[in-house]
Amino acid sequence: MIKSVGRPSIRYLNNVSRSMLGGVRMQSSDVKGSPESPEALTKSSRLDSTPMDFSNNAPVNPTKKRPMLSDSKYESREYQLPKWKEALGELVVRAFRLDMDRVRAGPVAGSYYYAMCKEQGLQFENEELSQSAKFFYEDLKLPRTFSQWYQITILHEWILFVRMRALPFKYGRNYQQKLVDRTFSDIELRLFEEMNVKSGRIADQYLKDFHSQMMGAVFAYDEGFFTDDATLAAALWRNLFGGRKNVDMVHLEAMVRYVRSQLYVLSKLSDREFGMGEFKFVPPDEAVEVLSAQDEAQLKERVKEKYAAIDRNPATLPSERSNLSYEN
Repeated sequence: MIKSVGRPSIRYLNNVSRSMLGGVRMQSSDVKGSPESPEALTKSSRLDSTPMDFSNNAPVNPTKKRPMLSDSKYESREYQLPKWKEALGELVVRAFRLDMDRVRAGPVAGSYYYAMCKEQGLQFENEELSQSAKFFYEDLKLPRTFSQWYQITILHEWILFVRMRALPFKYGRNYQQKLVDRTFSDIELRLFEEMNVKSGRIADQYLKDFHSQMMGAVFAYDEGFFTDDATLAAALWRNLFGGRKNVDMVHLEAMVRYVRSQLYVLSKLSDREFGMGEFKFVPPDEAVEVLSAQDEAQLKERVKEKYAAIDRNPATLPSERSNLSYEN
């Protein structure tokens, strides 16, 4: 799934990670000799499968479309904090010796990582689907419903949970909690503003149901992760595919490959990289290749050199420092 190349083109990690993971790549399965991507695998199926319940096949038609995260300017990608606020913030961090790895859980897990999970299956009526959403709704033939979007989001959050659990306990639990808290606060707002739910009692019932779905899905995916691909496929069938009888086995195989690819990439990130938000999901039309032992050693060495230099640099701002390991 990951392979050494002369000059890599890593599209599943952000710019910071690209400079680190110079020995790994993922590529389109259109490239001759490359492994087959999950998307390409689904297209090889000849089974004419459709969503089991047509009555639920209703795209979200919001009365008021919400922004990806919130109306807050602080979560806008274009917003730049004034210099005096930056200086004041750095002074507070230094004076009170704040643990930035705990503070950072909010913006990284509760904002950046949640937005990534949310957008994978996000869809609205009469709007063009994103590339990842096309994979789920067109290639896998999943129904375009709010509840289906939630199942897609849960799956991606669980993938992140697996890596978060590998962080030191006090940090990993904090990252998970921030992600879950943001999920349900956003869903509550979407129920009122996009799904036109008028009753608080009805919204509470929906939230309880979504919470139960999350607990069941996480347990099922955990079992699949710790056992074998057949068990993972069964968990995906029950949750992502809604246990429908006419499921395409090729689609299940593609999703197992998709999940294992994400987990493999995450396993190659150090705690420091992941905790700083240096991860992006592998697009479904990309195939991940496996690192050789030599390539993996070189990768780890580059990561160590980068973060050791940052930690030694006296000009590194207090808010940019971290206690998370970059050697694991």
